[in-house]
Amino acid sequence: MSRNFDAIIIGAGQAGPSLAGRLTEAGRTVALVERKLFGGTCVNTGCMPTKAMVASAYAIHTARRGAEYGMTTGPISVDFARVMARKEKVRLDARAGVESWLKNMNNCTVLEGHARFESPTEIRVGEELISSEQVFLNVGARAAVPDFAGIDEVSYLTNSSIMELNHLPGHLVIIGGSYIGLEFAQMFRRFGSEVTVIEKGPRLIAREDPDVSDAIRAILEKEGVHIRLNAECIRFAKHPNGVAAGVDCTSGAPEAIGSDVLLATGRRPNTDDLGLDKAGVKTDARGYIEVDDFLRTNVPHISAMGECNGRGAFTHTSYNDFEIAAANLIDNDPRRVSDRIQTYALYIDPPLGRAGMTETEARKSGRKLMIGTRPMTRVGRAVEKGETQGFMKVIVDADTNEILGASILGTGGDEAIQSILDVMYAKKPYTTILRAVHIHPTVSELIPTVFGDMSPAT
Repeated sequence: MSRNFDAIIIGAGQAGPSLAGRLTEAGRTVALVERKLFGGTCVNTGCMPTKAMVASAYAIHTARRGAEYGMTTGPISVDFARVMARKEKVRLDARAGVESWLKNMNNCTVLEGHARFESPTEIRVGEELISSEQVFLNVGARAAVPDFAGIDEVSYLTNSSIMELNHLPGHLVIIGGSYIGLEFAQMFRRFGSEVTVIEKGPRLIAREDPDVSDAIRAILEKEGVHIRLNAECIRFAKHPNGVAAGVDCTSGAPEAIGSDVLLATGRRPNTDDLGLDKAGVKTDARGYIEVDDFLRTNVPHISAMGECNGRGAFTHTSYNDFEIAAANLIDNDPRRVSDRIQTYALYIDPPLGRAGMTETEARKSGRKLMIGTRPMTRVGRAVEKGETQGFMKVIVDADTNEILGASILGTGGDEAIQSILDVMYAKKPYTTILRAVHIHPTVSELIPTVFGDMSPAT
């Protein structure tokens, strides 16, 4: 006999617990299944612990620049154990908060174990069989480990295992020049490690515009991060000093010798051991669960939220998936995934805040464009803080005055981008921002100036 619930949620990441809260408040019985760590990627191996480490790295970097601000300091040393202890407290506190919330939630039954479908409505968790006519999958994703030559012969780190590191690498070699890899590159360089980033492509973070990519490379290289681009035939071998990462590049040595190697080469969904075939749920070639605009799979009573559906790899998109599911199920509000404007940040220092299209994407759309840029050297707040690297860029449809996208690479860029994003969601023209009065001195106050200084794209 199975225990029946109004809804079953598999996974306690960003979407699952919040949906459990809404459903139980609406008087429905919920079974929430978690097989490992409450809080998902964000709490345990993503946003919270890594940004805690970024904060430590920022404080250390600022202390080294003390003389610029009028401070007299001695040599700055890094206690890596204390850095990691601080990170650990942040994530353990957050994890405990999610777990306590769920286990004390009325009408919510928490089951700890591995969930597998036995039929479209039945799920086994250990010895227990549960059933429901409403199932939500929030199972997340994990680090992808490519089949590099020699990878099985050496030790390597992923974004998860690096959270358990108990020593400061002498030389950290990072495979992958995208968001995860670059955040770790800068923070470990600031902790004192030698760092080399190896990227197969011709530039870093290829999805960004070339000017953004080039500026980020310059920021990292200024701090001493070694960048190897156009890397082909990446391979690994044991070395007396750690690991040899072989790489065929257009220039530079044929291999990088590192004490430690971090693989930052993408993600793969945690969908391969759920028994989705027994439920009849379709996945794409990479294992992501296929969903419609309302997050429903091809089996209508089964939905997928968060990273496992391939519709967004961020905490904020996962949480928005919860909002979409709850709005449709409880509020009779037909919210859709397609309502969402792409937005995210890269948390190097200074951070990159992004919203909407890149310039490259906008040009491909065939629209007539207006583009405005401003270096952070001409932003008073950045000058006052002594943090003038980067620039702002905005892109507008010249015929409709619609804001198509923006990039803010600079101090406070991850926060300032929100003012642009809000106008985009309001479906108002860029001229709305021109009429706004912003606080001085801030980074945001220069956004109207950037829009005001736009010129036709050539």
